[in-house]
Amino acid sequence: MKAVLLDAEDHYQVAELDEPAPGPGEVAIQVAYAGIQWGDIMVRNGHFPVPRPFVPGFEASGHIIAVGEGVPAHRIGSPVAALTTAGACAEVVVAPAALSLDVGDLPLRTAAGLGWAAPTAYDLINTAAQVRPGESVLIHAGAGSVGTLAAQFAQHAGAGRVVGVVGSAARADYAARFGYDQVVLREEFPTKLDDERFDVILDPVGGSTRRTGLEQLTAHGRLAVYGNLSTYEPVLADTNDLLMQGKSLITYNSNLLSRTHPERLADSARRALALAADGTVRVDITAAYNLADLATAVQRLAEGTTYGKSILRIA
Repeated sequence: MKAVLLDAEDHYQVAELDEPAPGPGEVAIQVAYAGIQWGDIMVRNGHFPVPRPFVPGFEASGHIIAVGEGVPAHRIGSPVAALTTAGACAEVVVAPAALSLDVGDLPLRTAAGLGWAAPTAYDLINTAAQVRPGESVLIHAGAGSVGTLAAQFAQHAGAGRVVGVVGSAARADYAARFGYDQVVLREEFPTKLDDERFDVILDPVGGSTRRTGLEQLTAHGRLAVYGNLSTYEPVLADTNDLLMQGKSLITYNSNLLSRTHPERLADSARRALALAADGTVRVDITAAYNLADLATAVQRLAEGTTYGKSILRIA
């Protein structure tokens, strides 16, 4: 089969490899599309140490062509969206059966675009932060794949006001398509919001943004942390101060959840897929690349020139 390899010099190349076979609890998928996401940048840049050469790709859609021990044979032929630990940028990938979700009539192109962002955004709004009707929500990285989905899930949960923070005027224009009540530039944040406080803040940024977020919470507000885009600098919080103000600092790690409680992640992914299938939320796929163009796709995402979701055409 054809697959992309990332070598020790951070170069991508298309190579011929043996097809992987599913082990117990796994399925093999003939890949139609692979999603491109921030984790691909982290691997390329060495933030996620993996043995090289490495077949990248953490999200795929396609049809199951083989099943491992313990997986019902009737799943062969099913169209699925899969969350993987590696290998999606190939003609065949092995994935956990529990995280290979039937998509029904949802187009495989759309299914690949939802990827890890869909259950992450769903859980941030509905499980971690538990947004209630009428509450206000602030979303950092508001034009990203998680941010644009989270804005839609927040609206679906009944949020009274949803504000996004983005890095440029062009990204603000793009984010505005997803129903934000207001979008502000990072350079204007938090000044442009005056002294507004929020019930829920989603923060994948870290550093000073995280410290400001704690100050911006209302009484009983929740700051949901799910990444460190800007810095891994520790942010310290006084739990006694949080207690007196009823504020909560919550973390969410979808990768860890996939290993400790995959059934929970799968349930959230199914709910997100269902909302995409009925048109409640949408994923905006703005770029589709060929297998040999993965390096270009990852670099554009790293530079911030990509809007919406990028995918890789495999089949």
